[in-house]
Amino acid sequence: QVQLVESGGGLVQAGGSLRLSCAASGQTFKGYAMGWFRQAPGKEREFVAVISGHTGSTYYIDSVKGRFTISRDNAKNTVYLQMNSLKPEDTAVYYCAADFLFANWASRNNMDYWGKGTLVTVSS
Repeated sequence: QVQLVESGGGLVQAGGSLRLSCAASGQTFKGYAMGWFRQAPGKEREFVAVISGHTGSTYYIDSVKGRFTISRDNAKNTVYLQMNSLKPEDTAVYYCAADFLFANWASRNNMDYWGKGTLVTVSS
């Protein structure tokens, strides 16, 4: 059974940092793109960042560029999201996702696999 399990969320003050982790199990994800979406209260889910499986290419939504860094450890079947200079508008449930395709993550959300989310709350 394939599972993606997020961890690392919590409460942090504006300007602070958190690192989210997504541990995958049930199969290897070395050949999959893996990334993060988020959903703020009262808003629709939006794409945040993705990293490809074969080349390590990354792509970020404009609002997090320069602040967030996505990385992966294929030996641990885990993807990370380092979040620095956090802002109150970053408050959301963050969801890990994996898909065989790397292209167009910013404009689609039909991922092969989803985690159940971890809550990030940024206070002002």
